[in-house]
Amino acid sequence: MDPRLLDILVCPVTKGPLEYDRERQELISRSAGLAYPIRDGIPVMLESEARRLDEAPGAPAG
Repeated sequence: MDPRLLDILVCPVTKGPLEYDRERQELISRSAGLAYPIRDGIPVMLESEARRLDEAPGAPAG
């Protein structure tokens, strides 16, 4: 994940900052309680594709 990209990306729901979770390949929005997946090096910034932080990793969205 390019750190410059992380500097300009924000959560599409809250417009707040994101944290990069290298191990899970996700961008975390603590304010929204969502984890956006990174697939093939591309962040998928769709709320419908995000995992809720209170769900187990790998659980189906929604």
